[in-house]
Amino acid sequence: MAIRNIRVDGDDILRKECKPVKEMTPRISELIDDMFDTMYEAGGVGLAAPQVGVLRRIVVIDVMDDNPLVLINPEIVETEGEQIGEEGCLSLPGLSGEVARPERVVCKALDRNMEPITVEGTELLARCICHELDHLNGVLYKDLVIDGLHRVEAPEDEDDLDDEEEE
Repeated sequence: MAIRNIRVDGDDILRKECKPVKEMTPRISELIDDMFDTMYEAGGVGLAAPQVGVLRRIVVIDVMDDNPLVLINPEIVETEGEQIGEEGCLSLPGLSGEVARPERVVCKALDRNMEPITVEGTELLARCICHELDHLNGVLYKDLVIDGLHRVEAPEDEDDLDDEEEE
């Protein structure tokens, strides 16, 4: 398993449509492991294959800490309601913006064993599924932002906070 480079806005691969996965191979399995490692290392909750330079319809998501999802050839088959909230993206570091997404989504996909699964998500999971599936079609969340992107301030280093308390 390895940490892969995350492609950032301006890289042409992020605007291309991904191809379906036809079978599970050792390379695809390794890619999935690497995507999880890369996502966790970067502090993300979702990552799509084109974000690491691979034009395949694969998404990994972990918003529940104990139930990471692998979605292969995912497709949203049902949506309901609307939520508006802040989004960021590992491919657009330091930026965020408000985006309207469905409150609830139902997604059909294949799991890591290439078995059919159905995932129903609400709130953050619904937002994450929509965001990551957009990547598979060359869409970035900045294309959907309501009032423009804005800079996100980096969190202060905890060591700096400790130093301030000691002064």
